[in-house]
Amino acid sequence: MNKLDTRTLETALAETADAVAELLDRLLPSSDGPDMRVCDAMRYAVLNGGKRFRPFLAVTSAELFDVPRMRALRVAAAVELVHCYSLVHDDLPAMDDDALRRGKPTTHVRYDEATAILAGDALQSLAFEILAEEETHPTPRVGCELVRSLAKAAGAAGMVGGQMVDLQAEQMAMDIGTITRLQQMKTGALIAFSCEAGAILGEAPKAERHALHAYAHDMGLAFQIQDDLLDIEGDAATTGKAVQKDQAAGKATFVSILGVERAREQAKILADQAIAHLDIFGEKAELLALAAHFVIMRRH
Repeated sequence: MNKLDTRTLETALAETADAVAELLDRLLPSSDGPDMRVCDAMRYAVLNGGKRFRPFLAVTSAELFDVPRMRALRVAAAVELVHCYSLVHDDLPAMDDDALRRGKPTTHVRYDEATAILAGDALQSLAFEILAEEETHPTPRVGCELVRSLAKAAGAAGMVGGQMVDLQAEQMAMDIGTITRLQQMKTGALIAFSCEAGAILGEAPKAERHALHAYAHDMGLAFQIQDDLLDIEGDAATTGKAVQKDQAAGKATFVSILGVERAREQAKILADQAIAHLDIFGEKAELLALAAHFVIMRRH
């Protein structure tokens, strides 16, 4: 990307992040009663910065179909709640055992493990509550499709299943096919929903929804390869989380199998393939095309 493209994307990302954060602040519960601790933990886990990249994909894909902005923002908020719930649970000692997230103590460190588990549970529930509400879409069929698609992306066939495979990765030999499948589930499924959500909201034809799915598939793998590269080459101050954990654990990754240079080349190929899937949308998909390049250039 040239400097102008970079500024265009950074502006769009920042505007979406601000709008989603403002909406999340209104949607997240607060309390001064006995449940105050879990409400505070929910807000801590969500309102702590972050790129809001998945919400950006949801909002930007919705713009392709002229979806009213507030509907798109509500879906974006739901996506971010599921993403944040997954981070809270992944950081637990029973999972990845991380103490740092987005440059701050993880939720279980800031509060305690029990509160973190409950906060994650409540964030996930709130996401589906938002999707089911009439404000997100007045047509029940569309609301049901949003709920069904996000549930599938987040469940055993998606993010949760991928996390289970990832937990076993240190004890099993994994080839490139297995790693690809793991990442399609753990990371790619939620990215795919984010991209397809706009088509669902816009009640778009199958061909256009398929194009967004294919875009998300390739872009999601490129995203994960860059994550693996950052785990090797990054530093905690920049990434906001611990680095070199996979290497220390002897866990197979795209980089450990392909090597740094081949992994970087593969990420570039995948980003280019992702962009090619957007041809059906023409210039309207410019921001999504820029996002595909962004994922392989980011430093955190």
